[in-house]
Amino acid sequence: MTSPADSIEIQNVVASTGIGQELDLEALADDLPGADFNPDNFPGLVYRTQNPKAAALIFRSGKIVCTGAKSIDDVHEALDIIFDKLRGLSIPVEEDPEITVQNIVSSADLGHNLNLNALAIGLGLEDVEYEPEQFPGLVYRMDEPEVVILLFGSGKIVITGGKQTDDATTAVEQIVERIENLGLLG
Repeated sequence: MTSPADSIEIQNVVASTGIGQELDLEALADDLPGADFNPDNFPGLVYRTQNPKAAALIFRSGKIVCTGAKSIDDVHEALDIIFDKLRGLSIPVEEDPEITVQNIVSSADLGHNLNLNALAIGLGLEDVEYEPEQFPGLVYRMDEPEVVILLFGSGKIVITGGKQTDDATTAVEQIVERIENLGLLG
């Protein structure tokens, strides 16, 4: 049988960066084909890249948030495209702006149905939120790595809050071990 860690798929990587100067978003929206800017709905300009598929939220302050990418490499590629577009509009962008990963969302499959009521008690109520009337998943806050795991009765899980791709692997290995030790896997 394959390990649950082998089923991990990154669903979204969110990263931030900045170009260190204020931007005129109205002018940028006119000059950047495909850019969406509707300040009544959202204060930032949205620019989507197709390859890799990602969206950049560009703010007046010069801060940029990249979301929707499927890997850290894709974040860097998407932001490089955006930096090049800005440079092409004579907006000075330093050669290699610092990019900080804020969140990696991954999913995995434990391969077994889970008894969430038993898990809520077994994992310790101080680290767990489980209100099935409000949300069908159990929310488990892990300290190391510092991530939040959503566990569903189907055995599917979502890991959020990671800063490195290894965080999801470590989290899955640890949650599997905890659930096995409780005798609740399988």
